[in-house]
Amino acid sequence: MPMRRRVLAAGLAGVFGAALSGRTAQAAETAEAAPPVRLDQLNLVNLSHVNDPATTNVFPGDPAFELETIATIPEDGYYLQFVREGEHTGTHWGAPGHFNTGEPLADDMDPADLFRPAVKIDVRAKAAANPDYAVTIDDLKAWEKRHGRIPNESVVVLWTGWDAKWGTPAFPNTDSSGVLHQPGFSIPAVQWLIDTGRLGRRGGTGTDTFSPDVGTDETYTVSKLVYRRHRISLEILANLKALPTTGAWVLAGGPINRRGAGSTATIFGVLPPGVKAG
Repeated sequence: MPMRRRVLAAGLAGVFGAALSGRTAQAAETAEAAPPVRLDQLNLVNLSHVNDPATTNVFPGDPAFELETIATIPEDGYYLQFVREGEHTGTHWGAPGHFNTGEPLADDMDPADLFRPAVKIDVRAKAAANPDYAVTIDDLKAWEKRHGRIPNESVVVLWTGWDAKWGTPAFPNTDSSGVLHQPGFSIPAVQWLIDTGRLGRRGGTGTDTFSPDVGTDETYTVSKLVYRRHRISLEILANLKALPTTGAWVLAGGPINRRGAGSTATIFGVLPPGVKAG
């Protein structure tokens, strides 16, 4: 088994063995032993849209997404498509070097960087009332009063309701000047998540929109903060209804391109035994 897969498999078993025994992820790192876990007891939920040029909204300025059939079974004995797209087309994960020179790129990341505990914060009502809504520190603290502290080095996922708009003009929600109107994190909120260790060295953010930034912020300040060290951003997520508010992990797959800015991805919510889909 390749080393990356061995590390990931060991991480899955160790992490969820610790979860079953009531330990936190931090305690699991120092525990001498954890009960064995059958990996077939894990439940997976798909958090990715299907990549289809007919329905894929492309970020303004990114290359067009094209699928071309280049071989068919009747003519060639096999079926094959040629794919042309940006690395961040559709559901994807981004590497720190996507926004910050000198930070890790896709082939610098470790398997554990792409497998993180996750929490889901439902801001659909506020986003519906204000498509430019920026999640605040107070929003995060209110969530923690109800659900408990966000674990260190987590991926904090915003459920804005934009996943239901996928494939329509309502997803980019551009105005007459071409400005995007999508909700996201405020700069102080992300800085607080970083300063308090909740994002840590290898956590990150997730969203069902194009970006963790509010669409009107063309400086990408939030992205520049998130994308540092080994932190990632999961973007254009789907099916967030199925992701539990707490207790799940997220696993980002996809090809690892040389010096990649990230990758188009199949992203899974991984649910340990006892954690139910949302």
